[in-house]
Amino acid sequence: MSFKDKTDTVSAAGEKLTPELDLALREFRLSVHAWSEAANSRPRTAIAAGRRKQVWRLAAGWALSGVLVAGGVSAGVWEHHRQEIRQEIRIASAHVAEHERLAANERNPQIRQEDEDLLAKVDSDVSRGVPSAMEPLAQMMAGDVTQ
Repeated sequence: MSFKDKTDTVSAAGEKLTPELDLALREFRLSVHAWSEAANSRPRTAIAAGRRKQVWRLAAGWALSGVLVAGGVSAGVWEHHRQEIRQEIRIASAHVAEHERLAANERNPQIRQEDEDLLAKVDSDVSRGVPSAMEPLAQMMAGDVTQ
């Protein structure tokens, strides 16, 4: 049973409709259909789907770029900090080793004396009064001085 048939005969409660009510319902129905057609046929201003995707891609690209730059900078700062700490550890360990060596030398004067004797021997063996290329000249000069 269609809407037209329902309006011609009886209402939902089972009563017969009056001609004025029947006319009012038909006009309401026609106005609803006219409004629907007008709403469906009017021009719409909507953003194209491709443009919306392009905007999101651009925003996502900038966001990812920002994250990558921040990560690179923080990684560089962290690595620099690690290198500074390593250098400080090396310097501190060198100071500790030097301090331990000096403390050991002070505790054992015999080792210190042996080290000094060894360094003096090496110095006397390595050092020369005159370089080897100049030795003949030095001998001639030594002869002149004695005369």
